[in-house]
Formats: sequence, C-alpha cells, structure tokens
Amino acid sequence: MKAETALLVIDMQNGMFMEADPVYDSQGLLERIGGLIDKARASGTPVIYVQHNEGEGEPLETNSEGWGIHPMVAPADGDIIIQKHTPDSFHETNLHAELAKLGIARVVAVGVQTDLCINATCSRASRLGYQVTVVQDGHSTWSQGNQTAADIIASYNDRFRSFADMAAASNMTFS
Repeated sequence: MKAETALLVIDMQNGMFMEADPVYDSQGLLERIGGLIDKARASGTPVIYVQHNEGEGEPLETNSEGWGIHPMVAPADGDIIIQKHTPDSFHETNLHAELAKLGIARVVAVGVQTDLCINATCSRASRLGYQVTVVQDGHSTWSQGNQTAADIIASYNDRFRSFADMAAASNMTFS
C-alpha cells in the first residue's frame, strides 16, 4: 500500500487529549497512531494531517494550544496539513486536490472523533471514489449519555464495514 495510498491523520490535536477530559483510550490511541505514522513514513507512504479550526474560546480555537497537533503524532517536514472547519475533511478544503496530485486511490483513516470527523470524512471519501480503510482501533470518541465510548466505536466500526475495509493497527502494513 504505497504509491496509491495515503495515511489520513484526522484531528489528533492537543484539545482532544486534555487531562480533564481526554478522548477514550487516549494514550493507547496516540501510541497506535504514532506506530502507524512510523510505518507509513518508513514505506514512503504520504502522511496527511487534517486539523480542525474552531472559534474563540473553543477547545480547538485556531492557533491556541489545544489547536496544535499532539506532539506524539506530530507532522514531519514534507507532511501535508489540511485546515478544516467542519467534520467533513473534504468540505471546502484542498484535501481532494492534494490526494489527486499525489495519485492517491486509497486512504487509511485514523484519528478523532469516531462519530463526527472520522465518519463524515470516510463516508465522503468513499462517495468520491476512494478506497477507504478505517483502522478499527485507530479512532476514538467520548462517552455520550448512557452509551460508552467503546460501544460507540464498536457501533461505528460496524457501520464503516458497509463502505470501507477494516484493519487493526497491529495488522496494518504500508509497502
């Protein structure tokens, strides 16, 4: 999975990992995604970051500490960073153009938030004709109401199977 594949790292920003209310399994998520980034880079697979921008006073306020990409999964020189303002990483961004420029046919998606940006971006990528792989243990969210984060992730993994390939982080290869 090299020349035609890109790793999309979605919204892995400091604000998602604040000590008071971090995303579910935050440390494990950072470690797994960090490992995937290393594998992708070692194989020459492009790593493309998507960074969410919010308004003043919000956790991901543009140019705030929370807005920054987490240092455990930080971009390297040459990585592309796409700025977005909605859950869909393709909406009013240059993501589609950047993927086309690189000749990408398959996207491997990881990041936050399962039920918002991962869902919106992956379903849009599929509709645009990309082959999509969702790393089943490479995305996370928060518990909501009486539904645990683990249950939400499992439910969305079932939904993703209708339009995407699924793989565990430990089984992902880029070659």
